[in-house]
Amino acid sequence: MKITNIDGKRFSEMIIQGANNLAVNAKVVDALNVFPVPDGDTGTNMNLSLTSGANEVRSNVSSHIGEVGAALSKGLLMGARGNSGVILSQLFRGFSKAIETKDTIDSIEFADALQAGVDTAYKAVMKPVEGTILTVAKDAAKTAVEHAKTTEAIDELMEIILKEANASLNRTPDLLPVLKEVGVVDSGGQGLVFVYEGFLAELKGEKLKDSAVMPSMDELVNAEHHKSVQSHLDTEDIEFGYCTEFIVRFEEGKVVFEETKFREDLSEFGDSLLVISDDNLAKVHIHAEYPGDVLSYGQKYGNLINMKIENMRQQHTNIVGEKKKEPAVKKEKQQYGIVTVTMGSGIAELFKSIGAGSVIEGGQTMNPSTEDIVQAIKDVNAENVIILPNNSNIVMAAEQAASVASENVIVIRSKTVPQGMSALLAFNPEAGLEENKEAMEAALDNVKSGQITYAVRDTSIDGLEIAKDDFMGIENSKIVITEKTQLEAAKKLASHMVTDDNEIMTILKGEDADEDELDELVAFIEDKFADIEVEVHDGKQPLYAYIFAVE
Repeated sequence: MKITNIDGKRFSEMIIQGANNLAVNAKVVDALNVFPVPDGDTGTNMNLSLTSGANEVRSNVSSHIGEVGAALSKGLLMGARGNSGVILSQLFRGFSKAIETKDTIDSIEFADALQAGVDTAYKAVMKPVEGTILTVAKDAAKTAVEHAKTTEAIDELMEIILKEANASLNRTPDLLPVLKEVGVVDSGGQGLVFVYEGFLAELKGEKLKDSAVMPSMDELVNAEHHKSVQSHLDTEDIEFGYCTEFIVRFEEGKVVFEETKFREDLSEFGDSLLVISDDNLAKVHIHAEYPGDVLSYGQKYGNLINMKIENMRQQHTNIVGEKKKEPAVKKEKQQYGIVTVTMGSGIAELFKSIGAGSVIEGGQTMNPSTEDIVQAIKDVNAENVIILPNNSNIVMAAEQAASVASENVIVIRSKTVPQGMSALLAFNPEAGLEENKEAMEAALDNVKSGQITYAVRDTSIDGLEIAKDDFMGIENSKIVITEKTQLEAAKKLASHMVTDDNEIMTILKGEDADEDELDELVAFIEDKFADIEVEVHDGKQPLYAYIFAVE
């Protein structure tokens, strides 16, 4: 039976199956990261983004396809993470806008909506790059529009769309030379293909492989326990303030999972720990004060999915109503509030010490959603809010948050932690917003950023042959050094970055660096560069043993 019209119910099922297929294959998408660094997160970001949209669809059941599209757009907009997630949200924002008044749509309207999504996404990206998810979406939509004129059945049209999406994906290395050099297709484009596969399967009445089923944490965590604790506790007495839940999908090449050690290590981060696992997955519930550190530890074992973090202090206040205390006096709005994003409790404290009003736990391995950033904007309670993303993959989500927030918000496009620090130090609370924007943007170019991490696979890029487990030195997003030892890589990166014009080098020590190695590194730098002042901070960041800022 041919499908000539799609209503809200069928479109909902298409979205849900597309989201499921993406979730199952998120690790495949993550593995397509061009750089062989241990933080490939395109699949994770797209998965979390579309899951947010699918959850909103589930909560707004309707046979009216326009209403379902509106729910999808809302969920994706607020749940978008990373550049790939933001682009995905814009694709479906345009799609949903095109169908908002319709009860059902036919093949021509479906194709036109795909094209409207492409138009919206291209407008949202400051400098669109071909050979990416944008190209795959554009080629698929163009084919849809052409064939919809002669193809009445939407299921047949979707087959044509998927075929072209796959062909376009396979052409991405011809459009983006770095993909060809590394030998991969575009990760975001691959994620979109997985979504379209889910769409087609639903239209054909098929079910693709679903994700592994594990017991729900809701079944394991005693709700009555939470209620009794809340009723006998003041908010400030909650030692570990964030209820943190996530699933680790184990990956080959990561730390081998041993449940006893896993539990013992996690118990150092907080209390109320629950861990359930099978051969492929571990599901975790813990109350922690620094959820970012917990997630960073979990990622050592594999890919993180289904992450959820809830502020229990806020929940407690809402439930109990703080009846024991006088009503809180609403704080007066400040002139300025600065929101910054970073991973590592030490770096977070450093940002707070130099003026950040709100630090979002996130960064290389856990990109915050649009909604996370919007909430942080509200939390700083200021007339003018300045956002420092500190990661190139968070800039678009920050700008999307700025566009939907009711406050006056600007984004300083800091792409590294050193850039964020430099920009924050350039902030002047006595100056106007435009003056601050100009000064902070100028400060981005006053610092060189370096990182030391390890390779997760063999690769050849930018003329370097990199073997799995080699240590790499990255300067301003370009791999410039590869060595067999972490210390040697750090020494060579420092030597590569420092010139006669530089005066200060700041080193942020990560979790994977020990004190003896750090002392040797500092001694080497001070001996080789007599005029350089070296500052060291314990950043506690995961995956990147050292972060260098050279000014």
